[in-house]
Amino acid sequence: MGISRELKNEWLQLSDEDKGRIVRMAWEDRTCFDAIQIQFGLTPNEVVKFMRTQLDLKAYTRWRRRASEQGHLKHAKKRPEGISRFKCKTQRLDGTIKGRK
Repeated sequence: MGISRELKNEWLQLSDEDKGRIVRMAWEDRTCFDAIQIQFGLTPNEVVKFMRTQLDLKAYTRWRRRASEQGHLKHAKKRPEGISRFKCKTQRLDGTIKGRK
């Protein structure tokens, strides 16, 4: 699975804060791939490639297993009707959690 030059250039334009935010969003169960696409313009396949470049092999393997097992949460069309938002109540817009330092 190669990464195109255009995609690499697109990722280089992201700030470290944005890269960290994408990784956090990809790890969260409530955040579907559509939310990442809306905010950062990355398709689900591009998120997988991005995560491969950002995580070490063991963490990437854990994330892929988790994302595939929780696939009904990571894709908006497969989500249960009760889940309408992509963040928990205690999470701020920047990804930090209220009450934690």
